[in-house]
Amino acid sequence: MSLVAEAFVSQIAAAEPWPENATLYQQLKGEQILLSDNAASLAVQAFLQMCNLPIKVVCRANAEYMSPSGKVPFIHVGNQVVSELGPIVQFVKAKGHSLSDGLDEVQKAEMKAYMELVNNMLLTAELYLQWCDEATVGEITHARYGSPYPWPLNHILAYQKQWEVRRKMKAIGWGKKTLDQVLEDVDQCCQALSQRLGTQPYFFNKQPTELDALVFGHLYTILTTQLTSDELSEKVKNYSNLLAFCRRIEQHYFEDRGKGLRLLLLTNLERIYLKSRSIKNRPNGSVFSPNPWTK
Repeated sequence: MSLVAEAFVSQIAAAEPWPENATLYQQLKGEQILLSDNAASLAVQAFLQMCNLPIKVVCRANAEYMSPSGKVPFIHVGNQVVSELGPIVQFVKAKGHSLSDGLDEVQKAEMKAYMELVNNMLLTAELYLQWCDEATVGEITHARYGSPYPWPLNHILAYQKQWEVRRKMKAIGWGKKTLDQVLEDVDQCCQALSQRLGTQPYFFNKQPTELDALVFGHLYTILTTQLTSDELSEKVKNYSNLLAFCRRIEQHYFEDRGKGLRLLLLTNLERIYLKSRSIKNRPNGSVFSPNPWTK
């Protein structure tokens, strides 16, 4: 199909209403999906919830290979398949749903800058921890990434992915960073987000945008994911307004609506922790239970 024909088909598809059977695909939740992919999937789910668009989440072991871009999540809407938050936002906008139409041009530029910050810092840090931190690689990443596949394919695919990510880390100047340096980058990112959020309910006052969906996806996943230590989540927990922000979106767009998008809901004990930040003797480096790393 020519580019003109593809554009025409996409335009026709965009004009169609959002179907009730729209589907989001990601890897297996319990035993396979990794921190960065879980964050990306949750960001898209939050965005669609904010747009009040129904979506069914389907977990597939080969979701990464089903995706047109090789990245998850991706959505199947009518006869269209679209992957990653940015293109999904544009696709949804073409159907008449936008969270940022109320912003002026300066605000839109600022929103895009903060989204770039999240992708350049939080997402890259997640990838670094998954594939460059030896403790995480050995105890978590390889086992989870290769879990759906038989030996030796499970090891081959895991090492292949690790090589790809480490090559990317070298290309962007993260190859020689230490874990402490990465955590410092995360802290600086959280500080910038915290200052921008301030006392507002969302980053641009009373209504959420795609920035809010993106930040929620990453921060909430960091807070609810058990790693080999809690150093990453502790960086987020230093900012009480970011914790309140995550809780606000969880309550309003997931708990209150009850549309089947199962999140790791905070227990009363954990809510007390978010207020006091003083619970000791946390098992396996996390206060959140259940956690997505548990098989």
